[in-house]
Amino acid sequence: MSEMTRISPVPHTDDADSDRLTTLLDRAATGRDDQAWSDLWTELYHNGSLQVSHPLVLPALTDMAEGDHADTAAAALHLAGALVVQADQRYETRELRQQRAPEVGRLLAASNRWRQATADRNAYCHLLEAVLNLEGGIHWAEDLIWGIVSEEYELECPDPDGCAAVWVSIGEQGFFSSSEDHALSDDAETLPLHPAAPRALDGLGRRLYELALSDGYEEVAHALTYAFGEATCPQCERRFSIVGQVVARSS
Repeated sequence: MSEMTRISPVPHTDDADSDRLTTLLDRAATGRDDQAWSDLWTELYHNGSLQVSHPLVLPALTDMAEGDHADTAAAALHLAGALVVQADQRYETRELRQQRAPEVGRLLAASNRWRQATADRNAYCHLLEAVLNLEGGIHWAEDLIWGIVSEEYELECPDPDGCAAVWVSIGEQGFFSSSEDHALSDDAETLPLHPAAPRALDGLGRRLYELALSDGYEEVAHALTYAFGEATCPQCERRFSIVGQVVARSS
């Protein structure tokens, strides 16, 4: 038993948080503890019971990202990117990003290195998300990439009167919009999507498309042409930008 424990058997909150973080980060670093990663997401990202600003968090995730274990590195980068963007939004300041600029720079470099090396499709998508989050140019990378990973977006028709919910399928089930979740109602009416022509892509769409192609993920590049294309509302038949509604939903 340590001297500190003998003198103060009930730790201060900061000490308790440090102990909890140390335990979770050590368990996550082993690469064999999915529950530790789940708890880190819950306590750092979802309910904020542990603080991302704690001096243990980003340095530990950076060390994991720069290690040799691909799955651990990908998990660390996914969480780190999400935490940095959430801090930007929650506090309406980029203070954490600026204070931890050395770690953010190292994490971004690790994201780009692992992006080019990973053999797992979903891990690749989350590494693209981490790159965007760590660069800090947009705040909606999570929502964009979520649809590529899950092969579905749940959006709203942009009609001013709130016409209808629109499910957009991008993947093995097909490329279409529907007024119902096709996984729950396979007889729902569907309307084909209108992908963007690769040569017509610009800005972020072109960048992500070209990255996916250069990294050998043609299927991801193909899905991105749909994400940056258009869907049709099954109710009012209005065509709208899919990524435009992703941005609107996350605003």
